[in-house]
Amino acid sequence: MHASAPPIHPAPRAAQRALAATGAVLAALSVGLAAYAAHAADDAARATLQMAAMFGFGHGIALASLASTCRRRLGIVSLAALLLGVLLFSGSLVAGQLLGLSTRLAPMGGSLMILAWLGLALDLGRR
Repeated sequence: MHASAPPIHPAPRAAQRALAATGAVLAALSVGLAAYAAHAADDAARATLQMAAMFGFGHGIALASLASTCRRRLGIVSLAALLLGVLLFSGSLVAGQLLGLSTRLAPMGGSLMILAWLGLALDLGRR
């Protein structure tokens, strides 16, 4: 007989909802950023802003769709790290293009996204 999944405690449920909602907002903001990049950004900034939008959109969709599947701490922590990583990566690229700030946080964000995906793979593989 197949065992059912263990019950989810209220704290992980709240984290799941927060991560899913944040992912949806991130995806929406990324659509706006892509529109700005396509229609208002100068040629030099366009590719960088589109890359930031692509990462934000893809990871926003991942958060919105995967959050409800994570029942253990590793999965939830991995998704939170994914969110932080994409904010650091894409946020750094956007801040560099629009505000002239340094993009030195982008590699840290990219590394965090890689680690987060590996953590999620571990969590999903344990099922």
